[in-house]
Amino acid sequence: MPVGGRFALIVLAMLALNWVLASQIPSDPERVTVPYSYFREQALEDNIAEVSSENDTIEGTFRRDVQYPNPEEGRSTDRFETERPAFADDEILGLLLSKNVKISARAPGGRSALATILLSFGPTLLLVGLFVLLMRRAQGMAGAQGGMLGSLGKSRARRYDASATRTTFADVAGIDEVTDELAEVVSFLREPERFRRLGGMMPRGVLLTGLPGTGKTLLARALAGEAEVPFYSLSASEFVEMIVGVGASRVRDLFQHAKDDAPSIIFIDELDAIGRVRGAGNLGGGSDEREQTLNQILTEMDGFDGSEGVIVLAATNRPEILDPALLRAGRFDRRIVVNPPDQEGRKKILDVHTRSVPLADDVDLGSIASSTPGMVGADLRTLVNEAALAAAKRAADAVAPEDFTGALEKTLLGTARRIVLSAEERRLTAYHESGHALLGMLEPGADPVRKVSIIPRGTSLGVTFQSPDADRYGYGAAYLRGRIAGALGGRAAEELVFGDVTSGAESDLEQATALARQMVGRWGMSEKLGLVSVLPGPGQETVLLPGAPGAASEHTRELVDEEVRHIIDECYEHALDILRGHRPLLDDLAAALLESETLDEADAYRAAGLPARGRTLATS
Repeated sequence: MPVGGRFALIVLAMLALNWVLASQIPSDPERVTVPYSYFREQALEDNIAEVSSENDTIEGTFRRDVQYPNPEEGRSTDRFETERPAFADDEILGLLLSKNVKISARAPGGRSALATILLSFGPTLLLVGLFVLLMRRAQGMAGAQGGMLGSLGKSRARRYDASATRTTFADVAGIDEVTDELAEVVSFLREPERFRRLGGMMPRGVLLTGLPGTGKTLLARALAGEAEVPFYSLSASEFVEMIVGVGASRVRDLFQHAKDDAPSIIFIDELDAIGRVRGAGNLGGGSDEREQTLNQILTEMDGFDGSEGVIVLAATNRPEILDPALLRAGRFDRRIVVNPPDQEGRKKILDVHTRSVPLADDVDLGSIASSTPGMVGADLRTLVNEAALAAAKRAADAVAPEDFTGALEKTLLGTARRIVLSAEERRLTAYHESGHALLGMLEPGADPVRKVSIIPRGTSLGVTFQSPDADRYGYGAAYLRGRIAGALGGRAAEELVFGDVTSGAESDLEQATALARQMVGRWGMSEKLGLVSVLPGPGQETVLLPGAPGAASEHTRELVDEEVRHIIDECYEHALDILRGHRPLLDDLAAALLESETLDEADAYRAAGLPARGRTLATS
């Protein structure tokens, strides 16, 4: 018999047993219903022992059994009930009291039909209900666990339709070579037949690499906006959970949705979160959750034949740590490097970010772009925002050049601190910054000095800002030595003027040491060490650790340290020589700083008695 049938038989048997047991429980004798007049007659005859009432219902017992309604039947009872008419005005209460009748206001308890049913079937129904509740709860918990695990395996990608995507290539500026390459991908998505008839296949994957803030995510949104196709976006870290296998399930779910909506784009941000070389950091040798997720991505991308109309777009700041299987042909067919914009590119980016910003007539975005070498799109957006906030703070109608200058100082140099320096500390800081500035002015090929200040900013008591007239992409040994000498200029000025040194040169020493170590260990600028590279590049810090294959020997690392020390010592002596030979200029520059606290480019060169080099920034 099926399980349901057996369960029904058991319930019926329990109900029958419950009925039999309930029938054995003695019940109150049946009451006879008598007219009110008969009840009054019995009261007059002193045959009422006790009564109780509830509303107009009167119940009670006779002192002697009576036969009612037909005495000939031979039936007798001592229990009765009656209804008192609403119009009755007799003194029944006084009559009963005079006959010593026991009177109460609560009806004696005979069982009603509902009470009888509940007593007969209630226990069985309660047991059956409890049993069913427990079964359903167990099923619900199992279903919840299954549903929870099922929801964990669902992709968390956010879907953006073409109608909701507002970003286009018009919102991307300064990286035209990248947008040109992505324009081909847009053509594939819009007109696939134009390429298929010539045997061309859509690229399976496009990998965007570059420094943070260069606009990789913005490019992905612009690509989706231009192609006008569904766009699935998520971070690679959203694939990974504590439960092994969840990430792989999410990958399958994401790719299935993308195929159903093809043509479409899948964008995975920060791909290195799951795409790093397999086996790295996995001492047990097993396949952890991250590697299973990566394996599933590799499998899904291998399943493309170019006809699905799905393109995988990914972005990362660290392409050097990605698994080689991701980078092979057939997976990420195109690798596009998003470099920081050049001067013209920064000008275009500023044009984009100032579309909705009212600018004063004398604002020169070209001058601002030339004073921000190395800044990427995110930095320039922050610069414009800070300038707008500064203008709003002074209740101006438009953003003026001084707002951009203040924003640039805040962004590059840090926020001014409201601390009071002693006269001796101010003088020492003035000579320290003058040492940096004077070396920047006198050293051939050095970047021009743009601003000198002894106002404490960030963690520094003073700041000297230098920037080139044009973007630089290669650095000569003489230029780098000049940079090191300039970084050590503050320390040299302290020793020359005060005969003592302070801890204020901490960051200067770090900068000088880093430059010297790169010159020796990566760029082959040491005659003693030769044309070898012994230091890891960015993102390869763990590759060339001592003892690792290909790592430099202990003797070679000692040579690197010796050469670094030698270069720094030479640059420091050079800085001392320059400052000794131009001590009056150093004193004049320090005196001007003590008087004004901040000197712009023209003022700084004028105070030192030197002609300004290159352009002059628009400053407040």
